[in-house]
Amino acid sequence: MSFHEVRFPASLSFGAIGGPERRTEIVTLANGFEERNTPWAHSRRRYDAGLGLRSLDDVEELVAFFEARQGQLFGFRWKDWGDFKSCAASGGPTAFDQVIGDGDEVTQKFPLKKAYPSGEACYYRTIAKPVAGTVKVSIGGDEMQEGVHFEVDTAAGTVDFAEAPPIGAVIKAGFEFDVPARFDIDRIMMSVASFRAGDVPNVPVIEVRV
Repeated sequence: MSFHEVRFPASLSFGAIGGPERRTEIVTLANGFEERNTPWAHSRRRYDAGLGLRSLDDVEELVAFFEARQGQLFGFRWKDWGDFKSCAASGGPTAFDQVIGDGDEVTQKFPLKKAYPSGEACYYRTIAKPVAGTVKVSIGGDEMQEGVHFEVDTAAGTVDFAEAPPIGAVIKAGFEFDVPARFDIDRIMMSVASFRAGDVPNVPVIEVRV
């Protein structure tokens, strides 16, 4: 897949609206009961970047980013200001935020993931685009050092250990992350006059699988 490891300007994504969507197939039976199913194991996020534009300079920056991605052709990183950390929104990532695996003395590479618990249910989201320099890792309660004990593949969302963690050791991680996305439109319709009057363009952005 064509993807550029560059982030959509964070100052422009701040103020955008959007969030996760699911696809649910619902069949209503003759007796009034429903059967519900989904072909998607994971949610997909949609955003509107137009609401983050506040000035004509913002529009110029958007157009430059759009042209460099050639519209929908190339994916990019998107910062979802409502969900971009492994911890609570009010806190900072620590090496003990999320369980990403258990040691077996063989496996050295572990994908990052984030849990979304509610009641007895829990959804696990794969984190494909961690932010460089923000990933913290612990093994069995001991914090590890990046560059010494592990390396992070920020393009794939994995942690690679220099030595496989011991059997039974719980591996945890904390991080900030971006959403892999692309523009969901091949043209931007913009009027300077209408923008000054408060009318912002529609700039849809959609999450992509990587």
